[in-house]
Amino acid sequence: MVKIRLKRIGAKKKPFYRIVVADSRSPRDGKFIDQVGTYDPLADPSIIKVDAEKVKKWLGNGAQPTETVKKLLKIAGVTE
Repeated sequence: MVKIRLKRIGAKKKPFYRIVVADSRSPRDGKFIDQVGTYDPLADPSIIKVDAEKVKKWLGNGAQPTETVKKLLKIAGVTE
């Protein structure tokens, strides 16, 4: 199954995430298919950048977002 999930790329104690489309069997920070956005939780307020067209394309193709990504997409205004 294909999932839309977070990939952590930040340093220790400084998290920064990429929102990626990946096979559910691949590790969290491993191989991914496509990058669709970024998430910076340390900024005030948090910064969420998403390519809405790519996300809608992947959701239309059957990709399932994780709970966290689902909340981020709702905040970014991509999904309901």
